[in-house]
Amino acid sequence: MTPMLLRRTALLTGLSLLAPPTLSRAQGQERAVAGLARGGQWPAWDTFKSQFTSEEGRVISDDGEGGRTYSEGQAYGLFFALVANDRKGFDTLLRWTENNLSGGDLGARLPAWLWGRRPDGTWGVIDSNAASDADIWIAYVLGEAARLWNAPQYRALGARLAARIIAEETADLPGLGPSLLPAPSGFVEAEGRWKLNPSYMPLQVMQRLATLYPLPAWRQLTQSSEKIIVGASPKGYAPDWTLYDERQGFLIDEKGKEKGQGAYNAIRVYLWAGMLHPAAPGRKPLLSALAPMARYVREQGYPPESIDVLTGQGSGPGPAGFTAAMLPFLQAQGDSAALKAQHSRLVANPVRSTAYYEQTLALFGLGWMEGRYRFSSGGQLLPQRTKP
Repeated sequence: MTPMLLRRTALLTGLSLLAPPTLSRAQGQERAVAGLARGGQWPAWDTFKSQFTSEEGRVISDDGEGGRTYSEGQAYGLFFALVANDRKGFDTLLRWTENNLSGGDLGARLPAWLWGRRPDGTWGVIDSNAASDADIWIAYVLGEAARLWNAPQYRALGARLAARIIAEETADLPGLGPSLLPAPSGFVEAEGRWKLNPSYMPLQVMQRLATLYPLPAWRQLTQSSEKIIVGASPKGYAPDWTLYDERQGFLIDEKGKEKGQGAYNAIRVYLWAGMLHPAAPGRKPLLSALAPMARYVREQGYPPESIDVLTGQGSGPGPAGFTAAMLPFLQAQGDSAALKAQHSRLVANPVRSTAYYEQTLALFGLGWMEGRYRFSSGGQLLPQRTKP
């Protein structure tokens, strides 16, 4: 498939995947045109907003729990809004996040990871613990928004958040150095043992944070993140969660819910790796370490919904959102046959329009394939359009 045909296929696929099922084709086209007339630059983001985001700026999941909101969803929404040059949407998302997840000051309190209907019927924070993957994405997006929109107030807020992440969501792990923990509390398993999540550590984001907010710890976190991703994936398959023991190194999280599998968390490891700039530090060893997953997808014809990270035994086909997430990874691996096959799979099995998480994977993967954005070798966001 030629690069031009590939981009065209990705664009058409992306638009069709993200259109709500209740709209006719003509209505969908009208909505896209209306979005551009309003200044929107990414029709798929406009559709996502109408499907999953409230007027107040809350990203609403389809988790079966009454429409809860996760800090991760807010972080991803901010990223997509920045890529789309949607300043109004960005500010609305940021304001809701700060007011409802951080008690009114994102720099003074890490955002709570879970918000929704409480047992007593009221709405608010359900669990005040934070999620570091959301936090680093928010700090990153704030710094990049400051640059792209010439708005220094975003960077000032991002710097305070970044300092709080270092203070509350890191630990000095023997043999690894300063490392990102999944949250401020709950992930120290025992003396000398920690529970970690490789998908929480996109290298381009970590690398850029080291430049945006030049604290020595960020460079150290970047180095340890690469070690964690590779060390937790000895057979080329990333786990959702891994244990790190100061004496034994990386261990399978056999007692955790996923039992050592790589599934809905781990799919992002391949997505982040695939979107690294060709000259980004750590890209070559990371792609090499994860190459077995590309072979699995080529041989089986799909990414697995879950996979045993030691045996490589998959559970069966993953959802269409997994395929969308795999596209940048397969392109980075130079596997044109697998890439073409996964495009065909998406055409035959579109991403479910009501599946919040799959839709975020599709926005990341298809947006990248369409050229909506790129990352520089140092992790700087390079959107297709950067006008304020």
